[in-house]
Amino acid sequence: MHARAVAATASALLGLAALLLPVSGARADQETGRPSVVAHRGASALAPENTLLAVDRAHRLGFTWVENDVQRTKDGVLVVLHDAGLARTTDVERVFPGRAPWRVRDFTAAEIARLDAGGWFGSRFRGARVPTLRQYLARVDRNRQSLLLEIKNPRLYPGIARQVLNELGRSGWLDRRHLERLVVQSFDAPTVRTVHRLRPAVRTAVLGSPSVAQLREYARFADQINPQHLKLTVGYVAAVQSLRGPHGRPLEVCAWTVDRPVDTLLAAGYGVDCLITNRPDVVRRALSVF
Repeated sequence: MHARAVAATASALLGLAALLLPVSGARADQETGRPSVVAHRGASALAPENTLLAVDRAHRLGFTWVENDVQRTKDGVLVVLHDAGLARTTDVERVFPGRAPWRVRDFTAAEIARLDAGGWFGSRFRGARVPTLRQYLARVDRNRQSLLLEIKNPRLYPGIARQVLNELGRSGWLDRRHLERLVVQSFDAPTVRTVHRLRPAVRTAVLGSPSVAQLREYARFADQINPQHLKLTVGYVAAVQSLRGPHGRPLEVCAWTVDRPVDTLLAAGYGVDCLITNRPDVVRRALSVF
């Protein structure tokens, strides 16, 4: 289906969606050939992002795949947080008023564990904490979910790729069963290349939109190319999927961050393999008519 055709029929399809029940999760998406749905930072439109509450909310909604972000504390502990700073999603300014600019790397894990990572989102989420990567992995595993793990700001944290892999190993995520449920990604292509070199069995993804001319080189160490959905074209998606990655399978395209039904249908029309979204329930319902 061409993008123009999808755009022309989007409103009609959305009207039809109101008459249909949503599919039940990622497995149904795979069976029908629809893009799979990845809950961005957990179900982050429904619970505070990157917390265990967001992971559990995605699980209760029936979503297999969740995405998370990893930073590193002053004392070398890996924590799940999107920003290099703590101010947007915690009460760090109140707890540590004299510690501006409140960067993750300037605080110990024990200090970060004191922060409220849920109250900013809503009063009923007050008391949620910033999880360590180890805690996050344990929860995802308990829920039998799959993980798209993003290494954030690797240039701020020398050696973080190796450290993340070591933690994945300690937490049991590098055995055959878990490798089927894991992708490690980054905007920094050298970091993705390092992950592939250190652990070739781990599937990897490059965030962004490398040029078509660069794709063959990226296919040496990346299994996915994951662009912003506004950067998609039919030709670009086809160019990515025409190549085979380091594990011998066609490269995949996972688009972000797709939250609106119309954008869901447009991206699906481009032929992407998965959609990263803050609103997995909304996206799943839109896909039910695709």
